[in-house]
Amino acid sequence: MAMLSPKENYLRLARGEMPDYVPNFTMGGIWPPSGTPTKYHPALLAAPPIFPMGGGPGATEWKDMWGVPHVANAETNWQGLPKPNAFILDDITKWPDVVKRPDVAAADTFDWEKMAKDSTAHINRETTGVICMAGNGPFQALIAFMGFEEGLCALVEEPETCRELLDFMADFYMPYIEKTIEYFRPDIVYLLDDTAAQRDPFFSISVFRDIFKPVYARYGKMAKDRGIPIQFHNCGRAEDFVEDYIDIGVKYWDPAQECNNLLAVKEKYRGKIAVVGGYNFYPDEKYNNVTEDHVRATVRATLDRYAEGGGYAWLGGYLGRSDEMDIAAKINTWINDEVDTYGMNFYRK
Repeated sequence: MAMLSPKENYLRLARGEMPDYVPNFTMGGIWPPSGTPTKYHPALLAAPPIFPMGGGPGATEWKDMWGVPHVANAETNWQGLPKPNAFILDDITKWPDVVKRPDVAAADTFDWEKMAKDSTAHINRETTGVICMAGNGPFQALIAFMGFEEGLCALVEEPETCRELLDFMADFYMPYIEKTIEYFRPDIVYLLDDTAAQRDPFFSISVFRDIFKPVYARYGKMAKDRGIPIQFHNCGRAEDFVEDYIDIGVKYWDPAQECNNLLAVKEKYRGKIAVVGGYNFYPDEKYNNVTEDHVRATVRATLDRYAEGGGYAWLGGYLGRSDEMDIAAKINTWINDEVDTYGMNFYRK
């Protein structure tokens, strides 16, 4: 029997069906950041080049399109983060005076047909899906504006005002989301936010449902109405929110870290949402445990634990520090090769 394409194999999970082999999801082709990319991309990220991102190769400081200062250095692995102690909003009730519409042309002024053609030209849509992002992470946006302390206090003290700010941002994003879905015809729509730490979410389920869930639902509505599966990226112990993800049309949850009870999630929500992740690899300080055999064994152990019965896709690797990319590349090459070889025959054993 012919092997399913990576695209069709991954989309089976969205329908609650068994995959032919273990999908190896790479966050739209951007993971791993070093090493040999997997041969079996189930989907690649395509985005309209319309939003000024700031930064760029070698940049150490910049402002994003909402005016938030960002910094990048060796300690952040050269990833941009909101600049500490330089938050632009210290009182949520003053947000209309501070947060302005980004200086971006209206959605209906772009040549969407050309952008979609150019952005997906490298993707074989017969074998590989297209992922398009929808909106921003509303919690991350609030924290970028205010910092954790002030942002979390605002959620408790001024929930209605927080909703107003996030609705303002959603009003900005929605026309671009709708045009993206219309012209790019994505196979998956990607939502993302990081609302949880290693042990618990940053806020209660009632805050999630009252303030954030309606925004996620807006961003995903057009996809849900068209039957396009939604994938939601949320790090940390975010299992409390899984039922709400399903309500808004989410079919995949990544990176589904091991601080969650992933086996319980799989069992409770079997056929409704796929667990994408479940892998952690932390070398010791002297890299004494970094051998090819050991790394490959950790991959097999993860697949044996989580892939049984379907409802699962791989997502994981070793990021590494900016001064050890050669080590990270080697580790990720082993990881992806083992996922692709051991996972290829996993359901045929």
